[in-house]
Amino acid sequence: MTTDAVQTEGFSQTELNLALNFLEQIPFNKVLGLKPKLLTAERCEFSMAMKDDLVGNWLQGILHGGAISTALDVTGGAMALIATWQRLHRDDVPKEERPKKLSKLGTIDMRVDFLHPGKGKEFVASATLLRIGNKVAVTRMEFHNEDGELIAVGTGTYLCG
Repeated sequence: MTTDAVQTEGFSQTELNLALNFLEQIPFNKVLGLKPKLLTAERCEFSMAMKDDLVGNWLQGILHGGAISTALDVTGGAMALIATWQRLHRDDVPKEERPKKLSKLGTIDMRVDFLHPGKGKEFVASATLLRIGNKVAVTRMEFHNEDGELIAVGTGTYLCG
């Protein structure tokens, strides 16, 4: 993943490289073609292009619900990762301990509501932070097509401590 097209705010180049490297290590992100577009303390966005391998309803060419759910999970997880990093920084956790704590990040629970069929050529998954504590982060996610149609919404709970 390159940092060229990613809008960021409040991160050093080293921190951004660490976050992108973390996201790039997940092979399924590559299969989906997820690309980070925005990584800030307030919001994360990833784009994803429709491709034949992601079709769930081949008769209508609709994006598979599992691809939508995964995109929401990755985006919510990235938001939880950023919020956790900032909490560790704010709490003055020594830098050498932060990667170990971040390695525990994982999805505890996620709910997805599908509102419209996944029709489109380009999609954007976005997430905002609802709450972060010492152990758990909660995010709200949305999935839109290129026309801005809201296809799905989700809420994710992530282990972060």
